[in-house]
Amino acid sequence: MAKRDYYEVLGVSKNATDDELKKAYRKLAKQYHPDANPDNKAEAEAKFKEVNEAYETLSNPQKRQMYDQFGPEGPQGFGGGNPYGNGTYTYSTGFDGFGDFGDLGDIFSSFFGGGFGGRSANRQNGPRKGADLQYDLEISFEESFLGTERYVTINRRETCSTCHGEGTKPGTHPETCTVCHGTGQIKQVQTTILGQMQTMRTCTNCHGTGKVIKEPCETCKGKGTVRNQVRLSVKIPAGVDDNQTIVLRGEGEPGENGGAKGDLYIAVHVKRHRLYTRKGNNVLCDIPITFTQATLGAKIKVPLVDGTEEIYTIPDATQTGTKFVVKGKGFKSLNNMGQGDLIFTVQVQVPKKLSQEQRELLVKLAQTMNEQPPIKKKGIFG
Repeated sequence: MAKRDYYEVLGVSKNATDDELKKAYRKLAKQYHPDANPDNKAEAEAKFKEVNEAYETLSNPQKRQMYDQFGPEGPQGFGGGNPYGNGTYTYSTGFDGFGDFGDLGDIFSSFFGGGFGGRSANRQNGPRKGADLQYDLEISFEESFLGTERYVTINRRETCSTCHGEGTKPGTHPETCTVCHGTGQIKQVQTTILGQMQTMRTCTNCHGTGKVIKEPCETCKGKGTVRNQVRLSVKIPAGVDDNQTIVLRGEGEPGENGGAKGDLYIAVHVKRHRLYTRKGNNVLCDIPITFTQATLGAKIKVPLVDGTEEIYTIPDATQTGTKFVVKGKGFKSLNNMGQGDLIFTVQVQVPKKLSQEQRELLVKLAQTMNEQPPIKKKGIFG
C-alpha cells in the first residue's frame, strides 16, 4: 500500500516551520498513543507509528530535503522499508522507554503528569543511533542524465571484530559498576536551611555508562570500535540534480549499546557541460546553423545528451534566437512524473570568408531583393 504524504499525516503545509511541525506532532502523538486508546489499540498503534515516522523524517533537514525531492516512497532502487532511514517503531505500556522518539518524553510528561523518575539514566545507558556521515561526490552531466554507479571511499568507525563492540578482552565482559549499580548516576543529598535537597550527578567511576571494563580489548583499547577505510557502491539515479542528496542507510558509524548504525549522506555535485545546461527537467543548448539553412529551411542533426542524434526540420525564414523543442529528450523525473524536453536555440552563423564566386552570387541575390545598407540617422544634437 502506498504511503500517505507525510505533510498530510501531520496536517501541515509543505512550507511548515519546525515549530509548526512540532506542535502538530505533539497533538497527534497524544491523540493516537495506544495506551490512550484502550478500546481501539491496534488502529491507534498504526496511526501513532505513521505520525512518528512522518515527524522523524520532516524534522530532520536532510531527510526533509530528500522527501521533498523523492516523495513518500523515496528514490527507486534503494532497498525496501522506510526510504528515509527512520528507526524501528516500538512502544511500551505505561509510556516508558521512549528514548528513541525525541520529544515524546516531554509529550507524555505534560500529558499524563510526572512519574518518569530515572528516565534520564535509562536513556543515557539505552541504545543510541550512530553518527551520520556526509560525502561530497562530483559526477558528470551525462552521469546525472543517464544514472550511474560510482564507488566512494570513506573513513569511519566500525565495530571491533575482536571484542564485537564490548571493549573487553575475548572471554571477558564489562561488569556492572559497583558505585552506581549500573545506573550511570549517583544520588546526592544535601542539607540546607530549606531542608534536604536531592541532586543527581554522573558517576565518575564508570563515566555514566553503568559498566566498568577491567581488561580492555587490545585491538580497540576498550573503545569497542576501530577506524577503518571502506569502499562503498553508490547508485546514482537518472535525473539527479546538482546539490541533491542520496542516503545510504546504515552506512554511517556504529550505534552505542545496541543502537542502529548511522546513515551516509551523499551530496551530489554535477559538473558544468560545455554544450548543455539544465533548467528543471529540461535540457537547454544552442545549435549553430548557416544563413542558407535559416533562409531556406533544412533538416539538421541535434545532438542529445545520451550521445545519439535527433533529425529535426527547421522551417524557412528562421531567425537567430528561435527556440525549438524536442519532446521527451530531457531529464527523467525522480518521482516518475514523466520526462523533460530538450530545448535548443538556433544561432545563425555568418561566414567569415567567402570565395570570389560566392561573393558575386550574394551580390546578385542582394540586387534581386533590392537590399540597401542601413541608413545611419544623425542624433538629435547633429
